[in-house]
Amino acid sequence: MHERAWERRLTSALSGTGKEPTLVLVEGDAGMGKSRLVHRLLELPPARSVARLVVTFQASGGFAVADPLGPAPPPEAAALGVRLTAYQALEALLASARPALLVAEDLHHADDDCLALLRGLLREPPAPFAAVLTYRPEQLPSPGLPLGRAVDYPARLSVVRWRLEPLDEGRVRCVAGELLGARRCPQEFVGRLRQRSGGVPQVVVDLLRMLRDGDRHWDLFTARDVDEAGVPVRLAELVLDRTAALAGPYRPIVWAAAVLDEPAGAEDLAEVAGYRGDGGRTALIAALEGSVLRETSEGRYGFAVPLAASALYAELPGPVRERLHHRAAAMLAAREPVPWARIARHWRGGGRTEDWLRAAEHLVNDDEATVTLLEEALDVGGLPPDKRGRLALTLARGAVLGRRSEGTVRVLRGIVEDPALPAADRGEIRLELGLLLHNRKRRFEEGRAELRRAAGELAEAERPALAALAMAALANPFFPGASLAENVAWLERAEAAAEASGDRAARTAAGACRATVLMNTGDLEAWRLVARLPRDSEDRAGRQQVARGLCNTANGAVYLGHYRRADELLTQGIELAARSGAPFLERVGRGTALFRDWLTGRWEGLAERCTGLVAEDGSASDARVVLALLALAKGDWAAVRDWLPPGDPPSPEPYGTYESRAYESRAYESRAYESDVHERRVHESRVYETCEVPVAATAAGAHIRLLLARQDVDAAAEAAASAWAWLGVKGVWVWGAELAPWVVEAHTRAGQGELAQRVVAEFAAGLTGRDAPSATAALLWCRAVLAETDGEWVRARARFQQAGAAYARLPHPYARALMAEGAGRCALLLGGDRPEAVDEAVAELIRCVEELTDLGAVWDAARVRATLRAHRPAARRPPGRPAYAERMSPREGEVAELAATGLTNREIAATLYLSPRTVEQHVARAMRKLGIASRQGLAKEVARVRPTYGDG
Repeated sequence: MHERAWERRLTSALSGTGKEPTLVLVEGDAGMGKSRLVHRLLELPPARSVARLVVTFQASGGFAVADPLGPAPPPEAAALGVRLTAYQALEALLASARPALLVAEDLHHADDDCLALLRGLLREPPAPFAAVLTYRPEQLPSPGLPLGRAVDYPARLSVVRWRLEPLDEGRVRCVAGELLGARRCPQEFVGRLRQRSGGVPQVVVDLLRMLRDGDRHWDLFTARDVDEAGVPVRLAELVLDRTAALAGPYRPIVWAAAVLDEPAGAEDLAEVAGYRGDGGRTALIAALEGSVLRETSEGRYGFAVPLAASALYAELPGPVRERLHHRAAAMLAAREPVPWARIARHWRGGGRTEDWLRAAEHLVNDDEATVTLLEEALDVGGLPPDKRGRLALTLARGAVLGRRSEGTVRVLRGIVEDPALPAADRGEIRLELGLLLHNRKRRFEEGRAELRRAAGELAEAERPALAALAMAALANPFFPGASLAENVAWLERAEAAAEASGDRAARTAAGACRATVLMNTGDLEAWRLVARLPRDSEDRAGRQQVARGLCNTANGAVYLGHYRRADELLTQGIELAARSGAPFLERVGRGTALFRDWLTGRWEGLAERCTGLVAEDGSASDARVVLALLALAKGDWAAVRDWLPPGDPPSPEPYGTYESRAYESRAYESRAYESDVHERRVHESRVYETCEVPVAATAAGAHIRLLLARQDVDAAAEAAASAWAWLGVKGVWVWGAELAPWVVEAHTRAGQGELAQRVVAEFAAGLTGRDAPSATAALLWCRAVLAETDGEWVRARARFQQAGAAYARLPHPYARALMAEGAGRCALLLGGDRPEAVDEAVAELIRCVEELTDLGAVWDAARVRATLRAHRPAARRPPGRPAYAERMSPREGEVAELAATGLTNREIAATLYLSPRTVEQHVARAMRKLGIASRQGLAKEVARVRPTYGDG
């Protein structure tokens, strides 16, 4: 039963003739939200307009009148000094209030006499009448009978039972987002929160408040934060109180459940608790009847809220706890296959360090619990170097493909600096540490430093296959901190090492890396290389390298503008990543797909897909940039900066200005990237340092455009200069497709025409001989902007049309619509003696508005409509002023739509070529016609009435 359904049922029962009185039995464990539902009910208009009685039964056997608007206890009883029983008081209240709505909470505490009184009322309910009775099913004296006995309900009474279910992961995410901010709650955090809380709303809220009010204020919360938060007081007191209420001989069964910390069968619980014969079964039944444990699934028993085990575990005396752990470890050791991770945890909990470490040597790092155990084992002092090396390798191997915490980074850092560690192990561990820092933790500078050292150590240890993997990682052009020339140098070293090793996976890694480098520089040879990657590789490591190559080349193909060909690579790469156990690569591929969807105009549901990936992987920078781009097109400028990747936009200091870099004398091929000055500048840079270079370039373009939209032209020009200089350091000009037009636009609007021309010249030189359709279209756009700035309307219109045709071929519908806007704008500026050209331009701009509106680009569509109004010939406008009465006029609707995105009056005025005062008046009229009192309510109402705007 849904909340809306019972609200409608109760509303019907309380209104009109009340021919169908209603009883709703609401059952739910402690903290499930029964009181919240009651409060919602009491706020309903029908519930506020009838006589009602709200009582809450108490553990003492009495009750309290919980509704401040309801009747007080009978005054005559107090005056006579008579002390009424709960039954007498309830009977008097019912007689005096004659409620049409009765709410009784915590019915499990009611005594037999009160229950009998309620049964009698329900056998002959008045009309109209509705009753809502809440209770905890696990605490009913007679299971399944909330009113103590079966009730002879009349046929006309509608009776429904509603059991409140735990929150699912989606609803937990919503609650976490409200308390901590959605962008700080990645999937792993939400999943652990749901698992540990059991989805019980009160526990979820209590945990979130503990995290919110704690000392840590991370950008992103993690699963480990949930584990380290502790147990909410409310939950701890509940489980400890219920355990204390059990008879002493029965408590060990609950202690065993706390030590096992996962649902278990009756025999396992009895064995760990130390029972013999039927003692375990008897104790388990008592624990179930006392609501301490519950049957979580058929034949499995544990705590309703898994976190409750921690509260009880913390209170167990040490000797008791150790004995229980020893029994658990001994029991599990007899299983096949041997569950080494669980055994290691129990030996550790039982204080048996040698046994714990011996078990840890058998671990495989395939889940987070195992990783935690390995980290803890490596923190133990006095481990022999060989054993320490073996455990570290187990923890390190595959770190980049699985989930790893900061604890893993800390442990591995300490190990690689241990002089007693065998040299052969050190290089491999450092390789995995470097990959973890570089690819997963987005700490590129630290990661590259470790990878460089790993490459040298592995080469010295004569392990060329692993050295080739380190070199291939350093050759990846996506990451900041190295020029393309440096990437190519590392690629050549990787290929030589792989060839010398004779290792198939190493040769595959080097081949995938060369295909990646060539694809991302627009070299046609890349397609031949990627076709040769062995997709049917027999070994897992080889499949992972192929999956990496496919996902990386697909990403490059998307940035080049080969969207259709990229789709095939993406499909293959994501499927192969899933098949080879590389979830990180799957997410990389999904991020690329999101950017492709933005480029190709697949915007429906795109924001939801992006936020879903961000929830899974908080560092999903491509998803964040797409969200920023969507927000910019919709006019939600506040969200643009929120969604841009963590870090700062390009800063001019590390790269200097165009003049200081001698722009005109530096051709693409001759840049001295390896100079000491370059190294210093790269080392000092902090340019969107948590994301890949092409993503950062796109983000920088969005940042520049936002500054231009806000009329901050000087800041936009400064950001443009540093962003372009920064991209020049990398030297991959095809990645300027989403940056170059806004750099040129910023410089021309700032009156820096010469700098704009230098940008276009360098961009053109960098694209010479490159297969880069997207960047080529962007170059046409740049040249159109230059021509428009020079007042050459005919040439500018032609260039915009050429760029639009190029974008249509990709396809990139959003950019194509912007080109149509530019071409139409130039045609209107031509005007003069060519009315047919004006008519053509108006038609073109009207189509542009339709395209932008279909995409959802609210801000862009409004801007184009404003251009049309500003240039539309007065003779063509309908005579007189149309009367819209209580409908919003097109202009009011347009202003309201932009205001709903969060734009200020001044920002709306700049978009629509109006004065802020005029915008203020339009907003006020729109709010009056929509019947809302604040701008915050505009978003919902504007979406509801958008089709009813006046036609204008």
